[in-house]
Amino acid sequence: MNTSKEISPKVSREAAEWLVELQSGQPSPQTQVQWQAWRDAHPEHEQAWQHIEKLGERLGGLSSSLAHATLAPKGSLQRRRAIKTLSMLLFAGGTAWVVQDKMPWWQLNADYSTGVGEQQRVVLEDGTVVQLNSSSAINVAYTAQQRIVMLLRGEIHIVTAHEPANRRPFLVASDQGSMRALGTQFVVRQLTNDKDSPIKIGVLEGAVEVAPNEISTKVRLQAGEQLSFTRHMLTPVEPILPYDTAWLQRMLVADDMPLAEFLAELSRYRKGSLSCDDSIKHLKVSGTYPLEDTDKVIDMLQQSLKLEIRMLTRYWVRLMPASV
Repeated sequence: MNTSKEISPKVSREAAEWLVELQSGQPSPQTQVQWQAWRDAHPEHEQAWQHIEKLGERLGGLSSSLAHATLAPKGSLQRRRAIKTLSMLLFAGGTAWVVQDKMPWWQLNADYSTGVGEQQRVVLEDGTVVQLNSSSAINVAYTAQQRIVMLLRGEIHIVTAHEPANRRPFLVASDQGSMRALGTQFVVRQLTNDKDSPIKIGVLEGAVEVAPNEISTKVRLQAGEQLSFTRHMLTPVEPILPYDTAWLQRMLVADDMPLAEFLAELSRYRKGSLSCDDSIKHLKVSGTYPLEDTDKVIDMLQQSLKLEIRMLTRYWVRLMPASV
């Protein structure tokens, strides 16, 4: 039986409105009473809400832009559009979810890729080892003249195989520029597909020559150094910090990191929407956290920062100030 076909468009939209209302902030006792009264008012209302709860895991497929739109002010155009989209996705009889569940282009077109929370170790034909972090993708092009790894998205750790000097240069390429390995071990990170999104590179052993696409300046990074760059600019060289490579041990390390920034980083390893109220986004987070269990990390934050957890489903979580 297809539940979504039995729920009217009116009730579908009302259910989506309640979903957004409960997620958009800390609901008052009156709001919670009204929500329960709506559920009790008609069997179709309760049926619609049960349908939403059953699709809790699929809420993890929502784009970040849609998830943030649900937090827009009540009555705003952005929020109304989010409600309409949610209503279609949740009650479209599965067709909309077929579209949502398709792999993004950077995974469909990649030689190697990982999903949310996944890591993959790849040994290339020359013995070079590439470790892909969560939500990452690469293409590989080896020829008689050169070895190229194209970073499409995400974060990678590379240990290059030894070859005679200058026989086949090893390059990591991106839309922003190239990174030429000089007998080395290094990490590269680009978290969005935006052609203007900066690349961050850190060298652990050896050296890497960084060459942005649209400036003539090149910089040689030595072991223990890192920088960020785009097509047009290079940031100053800085030392690598321990937490920059903690993901290789499946850990997330923070040192006085703002809570909002910490949650954005944790979200890379967890399906769904994870956010916090604006009033607590500047709280500082420090410590070492295991990425294998993001629920445990959220519980640790709740206890250490004295917060409340708003959890509509496991895949839609918001941290709030503790009630007085």
